[in-house]
Amino acid sequence: MSDEKNLKDGLDDMLGDAKEGVKKAADKASELADDAKESINDFTDDAKKTFNNVSSDGKNVALIAHITVIGLIIAFVMNNGNKTQIGSFYVRQSLGLSLVAIAAGWIPIIGWLIAIVMFVFWILSLIGALSGEEKLTPVLGEHFQNWFKSL
Repeated sequence: MSDEKNLKDGLDDMLGDAKEGVKKAADKASELADDAKESINDFTDDAKKTFNNVSSDGKNVALIAHITVIGLIIAFVMNNGNKTQIGSFYVRQSLGLSLVAIAAGWIPIIGWLIAIVMFVFWILSLIGALSGEEKLTPVLGEHFQNWFKSL
């Protein structure tokens, strides 16, 4: 009987130790989960701040407007969310240059030359956007600003 009692006591001690270990592991897992939630919230807040800083800067919108037609669309959407003078200026310039280049592409030889000139104007516009200054595209820049003033 004493062997059974010793066995029972030993099993009870082991069971108690196991329960205590499980409780400690659960507490540690809960602590780690809370830390992970806090880290995720911090990351989310930082990402929101970073995105708001990027999207609110008109110079970034101006640069993105010069990256193909997709970039122009992205810049248009970003600028609608938070209009800036320089962002709107270069969205209009880039849209005008793109439309003229596309239209000129349909005219053989002369259109190709016009498209090359539009590419040079696009480079000049990009340099203006990089410098953060509103530089009109030669010849057509004022027209682009008037035609697309609602953007």
